Amino acid sequence: MTLCKVLGTVVATYKHPAFHGRKLLVVQPLDQQQRPSGTSFIAVDHTSCAGKGDTVLVMREGNGVRQVLGDKMLPIRSLVVGVVDRVDLARC
Repeated sequence: MTLCKVLGTVVATYKHPAFHGRKLLVVQPLDQQQRPSGTSFIAVDHTSCAGKGDTVLVMREGNGVRQVLGDKMLPIRSLVVGVVDRVDLARC
């Protein structure tokens, strides 16, 4: 799982049939201090409620995504599986 910030949505008039009816989001990975870390990427929103500015949990492993969605043949690698309300880090 990767903690990410939603940067915006993707609108595509022509796309693979596996993406029809699915909301696509541009997400930015975050580090432990919730600062941008790495390159942004596109993820399918499985929660149907994530939007720009939200912090989300993203599954970035194709086999796990296919198991969650119940289809062994989907070409989807990244899936938003949760919207984060709060992040608490224990001080050591």
